[in-house]
Amino acid sequence: MKKALKILRNKYFLSTAFFLVWISFFDGNNLIHQSRLKSELNKVKKERKFYMDEIERDTKTYIDIQENIEDLEKYGREKYLMKKDNEDIFLIVYE
Repeated sequence: MKKALKILRNKYFLSTAFFLVWISFFDGNNLIHQSRLKSELNKVKKERKFYMDEIERDTKTYIDIQENIEDLEKYGREKYLMKKDNEDIFLIVYE
């Protein structure tokens, strides 16, 4: 008991404990703030990967459309519901 009390009164222990408490809770760049920033960074990285994949997919579609007129017609029919004059379009909507 006396030994533990002596350790708790040690100036090096007190200064280290004070430093750790200060860094953990009161500093502008405390650990809580750093963990929030890290989670936000991970979220932004996931969004960036998603958008890079979308750009790659759209670029491939664009190149395919430019090279083949049949793909252009198919794309117009699927995405914009375009049709020829003598055709009817039936939409099936799933709920």
